[in-house]
Amino acid sequence: MLKNDRYIKAALSQAVDKTPVWMMRQAGRYLPEYRKIRGEAGSFMALCTNPELACEVTLQPLRRYDLDAAILFSDILTIPDAMGLGLRFETGEGPVFDRPIKTQADIEKLFVPDIFDKLGYVTDAVSTIRKGLNGDVPLIGFSGSPWTLATYMVEGGSTKNFGKVKGLMFTDPKAMHQLLEVLAKSVAAYLNAQIESGAQAVMLFDTWGGVLSTDDYKNFSLNYMCQIISELKREHDGEKIPVTLFTKGGANWLDAMADSGADCIGLDWTIDIDDARARIGHKVALQGNMDPCILYSTPEKVTEAVGDILKRFGNGNGHVFNLGHGIHPTIDPENVKAYVDAVHNLSEQYHK
Repeated sequence: MLKNDRYIKAALSQAVDKTPVWMMRQAGRYLPEYRKIRGEAGSFMALCTNPELACEVTLQPLRRYDLDAAILFSDILTIPDAMGLGLRFETGEGPVFDRPIKTQADIEKLFVPDIFDKLGYVTDAVSTIRKGLNGDVPLIGFSGSPWTLATYMVEGGSTKNFGKVKGLMFTDPKAMHQLLEVLAKSVAAYLNAQIESGAQAVMLFDTWGGVLSTDDYKNFSLNYMCQIISELKREHDGEKIPVTLFTKGGANWLDAMADSGADCIGLDWTIDIDDARARIGHKVALQGNMDPCILYSTPEKVTEAVGDILKRFGNGNGHVFNLGHGIHPTIDPENVKAYVDAVHNLSEQYHK
């Protein structure tokens, strides 16, 4: 039994006493205690693949702040790595694959990995974190969307123009769909394994869906996220498992996203939350959506920004407060405290 179930209730559009709050990338480089553990681990992947260390950094922000949820510390690219693409992280470059997807033959070699075998370090981390949380707050599991994973796999790492992955999509859409199909099956299996291991909610991160046109987004991104959502366990151990879908830059497609089967839709900061609520708030809960860069300002400005978003959402249920994307690594941790405290202090009036 959860001692604090605000996040679960809000994601399911149920009544809460205060708006729940957490942050994307809340376990990470903005915390000195994280940087210490990261240095001791030796590499980012060494940290990700050690369940005890992954548990420690997941719990670190909860010791500092009154957050309403924990999110598994891992990376979105674990699935391609389990497929044999050879993931590593280069300083200043980010993720790099030693064996990126270049040909049809490369796609033919891909397989749905045995999650508990190839990605057992993730499921072990989930179960370890659940024990460490001791029922205080729920644990969120996650995965990258098929389109986002495919982007890194084809580009070989980070990219600015998406030339390779869009080139494949436009010149050989059949091959692109074949790649996305195996990824969708893998992501569904991966998230279900996280649920079986103890995740009490899951989230799909569609980081690069926003670089697509409307038709291409629906065909090559949303289509596969809908497939995943339809295959997810929505209840485990007698408790409902809320599903959140987040497409960065996806404001144009909110209506389609609301029909995906997800319980909650994540918003970035490029849309006003009152507009989003008017469009789809009767169908799904909303997560978001403060610009992460507001945390570079002052505690007073942070509190003001939180108050504005709460006011825009207005009275009622179905709001999970979050940033519009992940927290930046150079943010002052004291401003994070102002953010979390402001949500709880200012939101109670909207739930009476």
